[in-house]
Amino acid sequence: MQYAVALSEHPDPGIAIGEVVGQVLDRVGPGPDLAVLFIAGHHVDSARQSGRVIRSTLGVRTLVGATAVSVLAHRQEVEESPAVVLWAGHTGSCRPLRLEADSSPFSDVESGSSVVILADPFSYDPSVLLSAVPPQVEVVGGFASASSQPGGNRLLLNDAVYEDGAVAVALPPGLGARPLVSQGCRPVGEPFTVTEAKENLLIGLGGRPAVERLRDLVSAADERTRSLIGRGLHIGLVVDEQREAFELGDFLIRAVLGVDPSQGWVAVGDRVPVGTTVQFQVRDAATASAELRTLVQPLRADSALVFTCNGRGTNLFGRSGHDAEHLSDGLATTAVAGMFCAGEIGPVGSRHFLHGFTASSLLLGAQSLD
Repeated sequence: MQYAVALSEHPDPGIAIGEVVGQVLDRVGPGPDLAVLFIAGHHVDSARQSGRVIRSTLGVRTLVGATAVSVLAHRQEVEESPAVVLWAGHTGSCRPLRLEADSSPFSDVESGSSVVILADPFSYDPSVLLSAVPPQVEVVGGFASASSQPGGNRLLLNDAVYEDGAVAVALPPGLGARPLVSQGCRPVGEPFTVTEAKENLLIGLGGRPAVERLRDLVSAADERTRSLIGRGLHIGLVVDEQREAFELGDFLIRAVLGVDPSQGWVAVGDRVPVGTTVQFQVRDAATASAELRTLVQPLRADSALVFTCNGRGTNLFGRSGHDAEHLSDGLATTAVAGMFCAGEIGPVGSRHFLHGFTASSLLLGAQSLD
């Protein structure tokens, strides 16, 4: 077996670490090239000791990790309670990376590599990194979510523990790595070209005021769609304008932040240049579930590292385990591990973005059934 995932919910952090290390040793043996550790609950205070024990007893060459409000392993999601998840794999040589503000790690990253990043939401701005991702490199990861206060999260990189910035690891080429980003929205109405805009304000859509387009959408919607619009409307920005038709995965989803009927504009959560094609979007549990199922259905994988939004899980689906089950069952693997994030990172089309309400995964040993 090349990859293993272990979970412990024991309330004693020392026992929890012992349990996950033992499970990994049973499944992949000593000396894996890479281990990724996800820590939830009051185990956060034991992050440094946990990392050192894992490195010394497992003999892992590179260790990265982060603290989170909730974690997932196999088909299970453990929400807001003590838990430790350990992923380990025989990947070949990996390159550990420590990232601070305005730093980009790609100068020595091989083409065909994948980078897993774990970041602190209060001190790390990923915009420089995301704008500098070279072709043939995929970046997937998320922001630590164990604490809602600066300095409350922990990031692990080998024997070091940080409270700020980001840590990352570059995986070598040849692992069959493939990103999968599920944004959980469906389009409503018609797509329009942005004909007037100022920063994040949509002023004109298809030659008419954006507010008029929104009013038309609401008036033409059925009762269920109108209810979803009332709970929170989003907008999809087409990433590749060269496509003749726009389908699932072609849009970057951003929230609609506000509307000014007197001025005619709609404020959204990103800058939208004139000429961009956009389409309003709605999100609910059924839509998010259907989208994830559609994305996973044609794939199989040996393992998956998962970074799902802390607004998903029970908050969105009314129960825990949704994303873990869909990925594990759909990919035909139990080697699924990850955490709930305060922001997720992953590609849409050929570009990389920071997302919200997204399940962003890195599949390893991925194969298409098509």
